[in-house]
Amino acid sequence: MELYKNFLFIFLLLFIANIRAQTVNWMSLDEAFEAQKKVPKEIIVDVYTNWCGPCKLLDKNTFGNPDVANFINEHFYAVKFNAEGSEKVSFQGNTFENPGYDPAKKGRNATHQFTRFLGVSGYPTILFFDDAGQYLTPLVGYQRPQQLELYLKLFYDELYKSLTTQDDFNAFSKSFVPQFKS
Repeated sequence: MELYKNFLFIFLLLFIANIRAQTVNWMSLDEAFEAQKKVPKEIIVDVYTNWCGPCKLLDKNTFGNPDVANFINEHFYAVKFNAEGSEKVSFQGNTFENPGYDPAKKGRNATHQFTRFLGVSGYPTILFFDDAGQYLTPLVGYQRPQQLELYLKLFYDELYKSLTTQDDFNAFSKSFVPQFKS
């Protein structure tokens, strides 16, 4: 009986460790910008809303993918940002809030000032910031793991700096060979 308990305990520890290794380590925007001051890394921001179906699919299918989660955790600071939430955000010397936020609302809420500042036009949107905290670009819409992989590697490897035209990006995209499992 004791052997069975030990086996079960070890199995549960391994199972929990495996789950943790496949989960993106989310933080707030302010935490990411502070962490960047100590150890510079790119920042990826998942801009979502509570009512958005594709946002939930992105969480489950893409950010829940072990390859995606491990790559993000190793190379990026990951931020989950509610586009209609009440979080205060400091960015480039400005403070952004959501003065119209109503905690009693169950569905759609007022849009956060930071969301509008960055020009987010749909949900989900993934934002990329360089390792100095400069905003690079949005990626609008649901992305499968292998679709997101292209952008993760484009920004992590700073390949975007050498792609100056749409034709350059199209050539990069066409030649890209995904390695993440879908």
